[in-house]
Amino acid sequence: MKEKIIIFDTTLRDGEQSLKFSLSAKKKLKIALLLEKMNIDIIEAGFPISSPEDFKAVQLISNIIKKSTICSLSRCIKKDIKIAAKAMKNSENFRIHLFLGTSNLHIKSKLKKNYLEIIEMMKSSIKYAKKYTENIEFSCEDAGRTNIFNLYKFIEIAINSGANTINIPDTVGFTCPSEFKKIIKNIKNNVPNIDKAIISAHCHNDLNMAVGNSISAIEAGARQIEGTITGIGERSGNTSLEDIITIIKIKKKIFHSLYTKIKCKNIYKTSKKISKICKFKIPINKSIIGKNSFCHSSGIHQDGILKNRENYEIINPNLIGRKRNTLNLTSRSGRAAVKYKMKKMGYSLKDYDLNTLYKNFLKFADKKGEVLNYHLEELAFMKNQKLNIKILKLHDLKIKIKLNKKILIRLKVIFKKKIKKLYLKKNFFILKKIFLFFKKLTKIKCTLIKNKIKNINKNNKIFYICKIFLNYKNQKFYGKSKTLEFYQSYILSLIKSFNKIYKSIKISKKISEKIFKK
Repeated sequence: MKEKIIIFDTTLRDGEQSLKFSLSAKKKLKIALLLEKMNIDIIEAGFPISSPEDFKAVQLISNIIKKSTICSLSRCIKKDIKIAAKAMKNSENFRIHLFLGTSNLHIKSKLKKNYLEIIEMMKSSIKYAKKYTENIEFSCEDAGRTNIFNLYKFIEIAINSGANTINIPDTVGFTCPSEFKKIIKNIKNNVPNIDKAIISAHCHNDLNMAVGNSISAIEAGARQIEGTITGIGERSGNTSLEDIITIIKIKKKIFHSLYTKIKCKNIYKTSKKISKICKFKIPINKSIIGKNSFCHSSGIHQDGILKNRENYEIINPNLIGRKRNTLNLTSRSGRAAVKYKMKKMGYSLKDYDLNTLYKNFLKFADKKGEVLNYHLEELAFMKNQKLNIKILKLHDLKIKIKLNKKILIRLKVIFKKKIKKLYLKKNFFILKKIFLFFKKLTKIKCTLIKNKIKNINKNNKIFYICKIFLNYKNQKFYGKSKTLEFYQSYILSLIKSFNKIYKSIKISKKISEKIFKK
């Protein structure tokens, strides 16, 4: 019979601690709804005693979330427990998560108490929390550095007092997987009443071993794993839950008797949405969900992937709700990737000379870095790559900022040898209005994917660097500009992007004519 691994998400509590700002109750609810949709078992919604807004957030989440169990963190203090229970009173089956330092370091230097006083605090707090709910979790804070025999005693007394989940946190990310596995095994073998509770693991990533420690805990008998989506959390973060869920799913030989009820298809979408709400970027090399996780640039790897995905991918991207892999065309790419890209664009080997294209491709890639689809078409079919095909040109730009901070923009561009004007005097959606002006003028049906604007200080001057990404017929076009004026940089980048699309359209027409003549 298969055993379930309970997934305990603390993105809203421990995860929030890594942000430079506090999440509002509404934003926390948005995240909680995403987690519920993903089938997370337990959502630690917050630490209600910490602030009125956090109390409000826990209360709001408790009122709305029905499928996942709602949990609140609480110190071993009666007031904390009472507030936590009050915040969750409308939830059908809520959990109170009590924690107390158990290492000698925490007991002496942080709590300023002795061993017996800590035991008494723990016992009385668990018993008091039982007045509100039967679902009690107790965390031995800094368990990784707690004397193992003291840890056995704390756990035994906690279970006898009414705790039904015992959490073993590697609070400062100090242990290695072999050490953490040994701690969990020893607890299983030496705590007489451990069969009456679920062992949980909560690992931090200070030495980049949170996921490894959590997996070793599962192997040793832990049946609840705590962590966050994307691994955000205090200091270097927590266990990445998406990693744990995926490992259990794909390592079937090791975890054949275990399962989670998580909807894996929601992993990528949920991670992206949470990162957007929390205003942090997922590192491009982050396992499972990073931008580069399913990207291939090496020619050898690209060739292997095209022959059989499993040559260089252990996970099917569809499993976590991602599209299939991406082949980045760079100077490291081989003929196989170039041929594949051309085939995807609808060209057969009869339409172009692969050897000539590849030779031109390498020269271009060494200069430009990444080669996009429209570059390939140009290299394959145009003898003169420096052909100057433009539809837009900046003629004049005047920007005035009044004392009331109102911005006035007078823009003149040359479009098909005629001057076209845009006058903006309202401060709302200026960038969007400029983009829509160019879109309407050129009649190019494209969408703005992203605009990146940053400033740099060079020789005591502030320069604005803008990079625009447009999508036209599922192809990416970009324009980049650096000027001393914010709006000018944006406008020039847009003009470059639209000109590239226009050039691509013209080239495609010429290619069609050539192929038709053949």
